Amino acid sequence: QVQLVESGGGLVQAGGSLRLSCAASGRTFSVYAMGWFRQAPGKEREFVAAITWSGGNIYYADSVTGRFTISRESRNVTVYLQINSLKPGDTAAYYCALKARAGWRTVRGRGDYDYWGKGTQVTVSS
Repeated sequence: QVQLVESGGGLVQAGGSLRLSCAASGRTFSVYAMGWFRQAPGKEREFVAAITWSGGNIYYADSVTGRFTISRESRNVTVYLQINSLKPGDTAAYYCALKARAGWRTVRGRGDYDYWGKGTQVTVSS
């Protein structure tokens, strides 16, 4: 089993920045990719960003490109999400996810991931 713990969320004014972290523990010897998703009240959970572990390939949702930056720390199996120029529309619970094996090598779908964290809340005030 793998445990994922997110941190770094909070209440911030529009235009501000946050850095989210997600630390993996447990059976982390197999990691193909880690990703971030978010879910606003009344909406479905949506893809935000992902990074593959060995090649460092990075993927972003169109809505966050240019404002969000995903990075990883391989030794500690930790993934980060730097969020800049926050907007009220970014308000959501942000979830970290881990894809253990390459499979179809897709990383944008919720079904691509094997493990999920419990989420960290990001609230942006206008």
